[in-house]
Amino acid sequence: MSDLPSDYIYLDHNATTPVAPEVSEAMTPYITDRFGNPSSDYPLGIQAKEAVEKARGQVADLLGAKPERIIFTSGGTESNNMVLKGVVDFRSPEKTHIITCAVEHPAILNPLIYLMELGVQVTVLGVDHHGQVDPQDVEKAIRPETKLITIMLANNETGTLQPVKEICDVASKHGVPVHTDAAQAVGKIEVDVDELGVDFLSVAGHKLYAPKGVGALYIRKGRGLTPLVHGASQEKGMRPGTENVILAVGLGAACELCAKRLPKDMKRTRELRDRLQDLLFDALEGVVLNGHPENRLPNTLNVSVPGLQGSSILGGVPRIMASTGAACHEKSIKISHVLSAMGVPEDVAIGALRLTVGRSNTMEQIEDAARLLISRIREMKDDRN
Repeated sequence: MSDLPSDYIYLDHNATTPVAPEVSEAMTPYITDRFGNPSSDYPLGIQAKEAVEKARGQVADLLGAKPERIIFTSGGTESNNMVLKGVVDFRSPEKTHIITCAVEHPAILNPLIYLMELGVQVTVLGVDHHGQVDPQDVEKAIRPETKLITIMLANNETGTLQPVKEICDVASKHGVPVHTDAAQAVGKIEVDVDELGVDFLSVAGHKLYAPKGVGALYIRKGRGLTPLVHGASQEKGMRPGTENVILAVGLGAACELCAKRLPKDMKRTRELRDRLQDLLFDALEGVVLNGHPENRLPNTLNVSVPGLQGSSILGGVPRIMASTGAACHEKSIKISHVLSAMGVPEDVAIGALRLTVGRSNTMEQIEDAARLLISRIREMKDDRN
């Protein structure tokens, strides 16, 4: 078992967040004595059912949605799969066309690869050097057989925000539903399903201080999907099986906490991120910012040191817990597909560091992290010369 440095600095909040104390407290009774089945109609079951419905309302409130439009899932990946596969008529998959873009998370791209193998038509749009897709390109790609447009709200690596509202405006003219993978956005920025105009929206609990293994899917009224799993009538038949009351309560509590804290958290994480960015750019020559300089998550900083490997940089500063790209690619030296799609040169992309701040970080930690990174990078540059 690896020992953590006692003074470690966690800068990987886009990979996962710690479970908030308020969330743990809300879940505890349902781990112990409130163990009823929500489908049972005696007091213990009714108690569990009420807890699930309260949690559904808490999730809905954070998204500006009605509670009945929220389906609990195991996380963002399942929510995404429910939408991508749920719009396909598998009796004639070749009659379905889906539009996406090149910087999506593997939880979108890999299901689409699977669907393509079955005959589904998929258009993968390119992005500009900031990582944004052009709504006009989306409109040009729409065909009579287009059944879905799926564009993420915020990129997990660069934090770049996509023009989802503008894409929804385009899609509505053609009657095409829009899904957004909002796993990285919910809890970090304000997300309102009606303001965006989306028909489907995916949530991942562990990105917003809830436990891993729980998420949600928003489905706009009038939009239908074929369920991934068939069984009883739980979650309106969209996700049958006995509800995980413990995790639903946890997600609900986390969403309520986010709703209360969001303005303060957005301001504070932006200040921490900007301080880290300023310190690195002031001290080091040639550092490159990856992603949009303004339209990005307030907590996310993705920078590259050309000619140096990001993994080697972090390897020399064990106190800093951070990522060189998407968390699920952490042990790979392959260039991030996101940076590649943005046209970032190889010698720049290989030196990428994803530094993402959160509630637990202090300004002292940020300044300490900057000092450690600057020292390590200078050392590596000296060795190279």
